[in-house]
Amino acid sequence: MASNTSSENIKVTNMVNDCLIMEIPNIKDPRGTIAVIEKEVIPFDAKRVYYLYDVPSDATRGGHAHKELYQFLIAISGSFDVILHDGTIPKKVTLNKPNKGLLIKPGIWRELENFSSGAVCLVIASEIFKEDDYIRDFEKFKLFKSR
Repeated sequence: MASNTSSENIKVTNMVNDCLIMEIPNIKDPRGTIAVIEKEVIPFDAKRVYYLYDVPSDATRGGHAHKELYQFLIAISGSFDVILHDGTIPKKVTLNKPNKGLLIKPGIWRELENFSSGAVCLVIASEIFKEDDYIRDFEKFKLFKSR
């Protein structure tokens, strides 16, 4: 059983508003696949991990930006859309594979929507929860971006 977890095997498959869709290294064998997030897979030390589940398909999550926090989102099961906004142009990313994650950098507005039945969104964050890192009003977000 060979591991693909060395940093030279990490693939960036797309760029969206300065955010990256990254392939997660994995180990496959006849018993199944293990996805591994360690060392240089994400560019920060994980300080908080949480997940969203049982989200109604017509619900929206997120609706904020962070001043300093990085997040790495993975569709562990099912699918959902992430709307990323840099203050000028929104772009939609669909997450639907557990071997790909979306790195969201600070200063990007995000909304999660269109959750499929049984969808689970895993979030790995660079910091613990700090309310003062959130920008929860889009107009204030645009002012923050224009600085």
